[in-house]
Amino acid sequence: MAAAEPLSILEAAAAIKGGKLTAVDLTRQYLDRIARLDGDLSTFVTVTAGRALSAAARADEEIAAGKWRGPLHGIPIALKDVIDVADVRTTACSKLLLENVPEHNSNAWARLEQAGAVLLGKLTTHEFAIGGPSFDLPFPPARNPWDRTRFTGGSSSGSGAAVAAGLVPGALGTDSGGSIRTPASYCGIVGMKPTYGLVGRSGVVPLSASLDHVGPMTRTVADNAMMLNVIAGYDPADVTSANRPPADVTAQLDEGVRGLRIGYAEEFDDAAGVSDEVRAAVQEVLRTLERLGARVETAALPSLEDMTDCTRLILMAESFAVHQRTMQGRAGDYGDVVRGRLMLGGLVSAADYIAAVRLRRELAVRMTEATALFDVIITAGTAHPAPKLEAAPKFALMVKPPLVFPFSLTGAPALAMPCGVSETGLPLSVQIAGKPFQEALVYRVAQAYEDATDWHKRAPHE
Repeated sequence: MAAAEPLSILEAAAAIKGGKLTAVDLTRQYLDRIARLDGDLSTFVTVTAGRALSAAARADEEIAAGKWRGPLHGIPIALKDVIDVADVRTTACSKLLLENVPEHNSNAWARLEQAGAVLLGKLTTHEFAIGGPSFDLPFPPARNPWDRTRFTGGSSSGSGAAVAAGLVPGALGTDSGGSIRTPASYCGIVGMKPTYGLVGRSGVVPLSASLDHVGPMTRTVADNAMMLNVIAGYDPADVTSANRPPADVTAQLDEGVRGLRIGYAEEFDDAAGVSDEVRAAVQEVLRTLERLGARVETAALPSLEDMTDCTRLILMAESFAVHQRTMQGRAGDYGDVVRGRLMLGGLVSAADYIAAVRLRRELAVRMTEATALFDVIITAGTAHPAPKLEAAPKFALMVKPPLVFPFSLTGAPALAMPCGVSETGLPLSVQIAGKPFQEALVYRVAQAYEDATDWHKRAPHE
């Protein structure tokens, strides 16, 4: 399994189903690769090697008996370490949860396991999905495989780095304010934040009740869509779960973009301070989509600054509410970064929070009106390529408006994918956002762009 051209999930699935590859052999290849490379990358908190090989052997037996469950059967997968698996510790990379071994599976892992997926292990996160990168935690921060001195993005840092480095073909992350899309952008992979409520969150360590999402991270668009098909659906243990039959998000993948109307949020890029090289890469994305038959126009969306301020305040208040009681008794057991960020939430008054919730509704209505004429909206994924690890701001919530926040606030689906390379050899990315529960259309545009380019075929040097 060469680093330059790893098998996609769908390619590996076809090989396993066709008898050209066994799940055990595939799992061993990934375990060997983790053992060889992860010492420098720190993407895994826990490697479940014995469990993985046993599950892979069962998958081979089932497939040989004609009981193929689908394209994830026998495929190794890893989870951000805020997602529960029964009898495997969930630490959230915090001293507070080092001995936390859940008794039950999360909804997301239960769906993956039912589909035949093989658990490789649990992946590094920023502490409680908000406090990083930090060097005073039980586990070191993940390193970007394109340049180990660079930031992976947060907080699904291990998920982004592990997929990019070829340590696992697919992973789950969580996203409250860009925590899937930013690592996907910095690491040069595909990351989807689905519509709020589409993927159940029971068994996931909470951060922000009205902003938390679970989603897939992969090397290709088709793999990503297939994984979302598996994990989407009603979760009766999650009061925010959408009680509606999930659509097949792979159904439109090959329909192309001819006739679609695409809105470019140019003012967002301006407000976020998007660099010249990122802007040029996004402009080339738009030209490519136009050549494929799409109609590209400028979209006038609500103020990025207003949407950022609203998202920040809600995220700060809700995350503090989750941790308030523990902070009062064990504040010293939190890492320095997460402690500082959570304390900011303690300064938000009830009146401020209610005002932000009201503003959120107004902004969501305005966003719906502004995007009504478009099939998807496009922005840069991040304003710049991955910064140096030590340059990642301690109070990241206070820096320039991030391009990911608007779609966290509205709960609309948004996908990040690679679209270029910087002068320093780092991935550049584009964000494609759609209307609620229209993931299939987002994937359709992403697939058309991926088919017309080869950025997804690039892999970091070992």
